[in-house]
Amino acid sequence: MKSLPIDVEKNWGELPKIFDRGIETLPQLLVYQAGRFGDRVFHRKKDFGIWQRFTFKDVLDNVRQLAMGLSALGVTRGETVGLVGENEPELFWSEYASQAIGCKCVCLYPDFTPPQMEYLLNHSEAVVLICEDQEQVDKVLEIEDRLPRVHRVIYWDDKGMWKYDHPKLMTFGQVQELGRAHDRENPGWFEAEVASGKGDDMAVISYTSGTTGLPKGCIMTHTGLFDTAFRVAGTLPIRPFTQYLSYISPAWAAEQMGGLTQGLLVPFVVNFPEEPETVTRDLREIGTEAVVFTPRQWESLASLVESKMMDAGPIRRWFYRWGMSVGRMTNLARLEGRPIPPLYRLLHPLAEHLVLYPLRDNLGLQDAYYAQSGGSGMAPDVFRFFHTMGVKLRNVYGTTEMGMFTSHMGETYDLETVGMWDPVHPRFGPPLEYKLTEEGELLVRGGAGFAGYYNNPEATEKRMAGGWYHTGDALHMTDKGEMVYLDRLEDMRKLSTGHSYPPQFIENRLRFSPFIKEVMTLGDESKPFVAAMINIDIGTVGPWAEQRSIGYTTFTDLSQNARVRELIREEVAKVNYFLPAGSKVTRFFNLPKELDPDEDELTRSRKIRRSFLEQKYADFIGAVYQGREEFSAVVPVKYQDGRTGTLNATVHIVDLGPEEG
Repeated sequence: MKSLPIDVEKNWGELPKIFDRGIETLPQLLVYQAGRFGDRVFHRKKDFGIWQRFTFKDVLDNVRQLAMGLSALGVTRGETVGLVGENEPELFWSEYASQAIGCKCVCLYPDFTPPQMEYLLNHSEAVVLICEDQEQVDKVLEIEDRLPRVHRVIYWDDKGMWKYDHPKLMTFGQVQELGRAHDRENPGWFEAEVASGKGDDMAVISYTSGTTGLPKGCIMTHTGLFDTAFRVAGTLPIRPFTQYLSYISPAWAAEQMGGLTQGLLVPFVVNFPEEPETVTRDLREIGTEAVVFTPRQWESLASLVESKMMDAGPIRRWFYRWGMSVGRMTNLARLEGRPIPPLYRLLHPLAEHLVLYPLRDNLGLQDAYYAQSGGSGMAPDVFRFFHTMGVKLRNVYGTTEMGMFTSHMGETYDLETVGMWDPVHPRFGPPLEYKLTEEGELLVRGGAGFAGYYNNPEATEKRMAGGWYHTGDALHMTDKGEMVYLDRLEDMRKLSTGHSYPPQFIENRLRFSPFIKEVMTLGDESKPFVAAMINIDIGTVGPWAEQRSIGYTTFTDLSQNARVRELIREEVAKVNYFLPAGSKVTRFFNLPKELDPDEDELTRSRKIRRSFLEQKYADFIGAVYQGREEFSAVVPVKYQDGRTGTLNATVHIVDLGPEEG
């Protein structure tokens, strides 16, 4: 693997010394941190417009009382406690409390339906469910007779619950009151129970999305959580008491590593928004320094800005466009390691003052130095949008089973990639190793490893065949050592050579080009290489040609012009750079007409009709794989008035050399 562009030991700083004290579990770390930072604020929650503060001592006291209460209710080491609710302090305290007495937790998404809750609670063998409010309690009571192990349902928000009378129901406060009494009767028991925890104890069962079948429960040990938290901490310097926004659900493994583990380790000041709907406003009030969102959440923020600017007056819109253009020429140049043009270097402070800082401030990201996106792919243009305004948004890649694998690191990195391989602290295991199979699948081993799927040894054995963790993902490494995520292996297409290629990756990246309106990749098990059928965007290629005095009279003339073909070849070569050998686009042609929904070439939502196009343009495709440089095409067309006809054109086929990309 390539050397990293960061000082990992400096980034880790004093964190490794914490574990010289024999700390192995999250509750042990909580006890230690409460001893160091007792009166420092650890958790903050906004209620009715006012921020409620909880110090480390407050959090430990709440965790202690709840843990003792669970013990008084008969919950014992090794059992499972279910948790469901929005991100609130009580949810985090419930997890720490369960782990303090040797239990494991299963977190459920708050929008789960009763059948989804039923499956996960039964599969994880949960004996107690701690939930937020009436909504969650009602869902549990609906399936109560199908949850034979659950003997208690505990809730912390009693709004609307006053008339509920059910033998299994208890309030959070009632359980804590039991805990205080149990603590008085058993002095020292809590400390002994916490101290007996081991790093390889199950801390969490985190369920996969279940997109290809029933969800599988990934076992996350305390050591595994610390390992992943250390990997991320090694990639950039994280300041103690960083203001962190806890927004993504702990049902997602990323928040287990972020708010629950790193929040305790670094530590963070963990802030909980008042409501999911108020997150943008709360971001600004917090002055968030660290935030992890899913791609959809980052895209939503970007869309919010764009929509507001569309509704703004002409002067504000002009300043916005001007400021963002300066940001592109400065902030993106720094990111890509390019020199900044002198004029834009002079303009940047003004653009920062008038446009860029106000934009960040309005989103609550003015202080954000730790901003990450993970969970699924996101268009590089969205990353560029935030970098343009000065938010250093970084991509990460990993899995629920094995934690984080790669991250954007340093001051320069490629937004088309998911970054370089994360460092592993030797305390938690060997460095990450990887290899790519002939099919392009990424296999990984190292770190704390994969602890297995809960109650599913067959799936565990299959996933870890040959001692390597099989990701099911297709990736590729650039010559700079950065990994490029291509696609799920099951979505890849094979060529006759045995190589696989990612059609969606190629098509999506080519559509990012302002000169390409639509594209369809070609190649299957009967074809030896990847080719592409491209529709140029006359709205941008036309002005480009006019600026260069390139004459044309029709779409066909423009699409087949030699300089236009060269322009598109350069765009294809840019995408080829991110593809492994054998998967690059080798040949392409520009269609001599625009694809049209009225001719059934596109759906009404402008998605390509792949099978229809393969049939209609079979002669074009045949010429590509016959090695021809050009051919005379006759294309049937349908006019808007219903008439039909034919288009005659000489179509040129462009070759890309193996060195291109």
